[in-house]
Amino acid sequence: MSSEVNIPRLDLNDYIKGSPEQRKRFSDNIGKAFNDTGFVTIANHGMTQELIDELYSEVKKFFSMPEGQKLKYEKPELAGQRGYTSKGREKAKDSKTPDLKEFWQSGQVVTDHDPVKSEYPDNIMVDELPGFNKVTREVYERLEYAGKHLLRAIAVYLNLPENYFDEKVHNGNSILRAIHYFPIEDPDSLPQDAVRAGAHEDINLITLLIGASADGLEVLTRDGSWYPVKAHVEDIVVNVGDMLQRLTNNKLKSTTHRVVNPPRQLMKTSRFSVPFFLHPKGNMDLTCLDSCIDINYPKAYTDMTAGEYLDERLREIGLKK
Repeated sequence: MSSEVNIPRLDLNDYIKGSPEQRKRFSDNIGKAFNDTGFVTIANHGMTQELIDELYSEVKKFFSMPEGQKLKYEKPELAGQRGYTSKGREKAKDSKTPDLKEFWQSGQVVTDHDPVKSEYPDNIMVDELPGFNKVTREVYERLEYAGKHLLRAIAVYLNLPENYFDEKVHNGNSILRAIHYFPIEDPDSLPQDAVRAGAHEDINLITLLIGASADGLEVLTRDGSWYPVKAHVEDIVVNVGDMLQRLTNNKLKSTTHRVVNPPRQLMKTSRFSVPFFLHPKGNMDLTCLDSCIDINYPKAYTDMTAGEYLDERLREIGLKK
């Protein structure tokens, strides 16, 4: 791997179960990578290959349902935050052309008496696929657990209390998204700038991405070139989102990334991907940390809560009017 593209492979068990030395090394390594490129790959994240295989099997079953069946589960008033979002609805922030994808989203289930429950719509159940409902919930919970530990390691790197993020992400507004980049039968009919996912940055604190069914994910390097991210099949890819970048006054990088179209001979094939967008509660203050502001790095962002920022971004990408 080129020295300028620091996307290391880290073992989460080194942080969760490791010695003090292993935990510090993990924290230093994830911090350095997030400072450099904003991406790492993570092994031992708490999901078995069997669970991942089951997830993708159920995801493919859902997206292979007839269009009319899927449309029963589209609720535009929920701004794409729950249920099905059909083709042509979402675009990258500065793009005029929608991405070549459709997706499903499920969110937080509040099981204690946290009043934040009233802020979240209920998840939508797919009547035809009980296995889909079950496996997406289990994957959500396991990735949320892994994400909380990754944020603890990040907090240590930032010289914050290790549990700095714990209460902020407890019952947070996190989203599990199952994406289908659908086959293109006639590539010549596409707008010239139509791609599977236009160049963008994620909105949230961190994103945990379960290995996709095909290549295509690329990150923009510091020298302005695109670098393909290839994870081991059993690993997840983790990247910084804009909320964490705002909080750290650009110390941790929310790297621009995209999903490119496959070679022409593969345009008629599907690509599936399942990212978990780890969000805090809407009332989290994203004001830049004092420790990340100095004479060389003046404060770059206005003060805003996570909820205000999410609302702004959902409008920019076309999911909210």
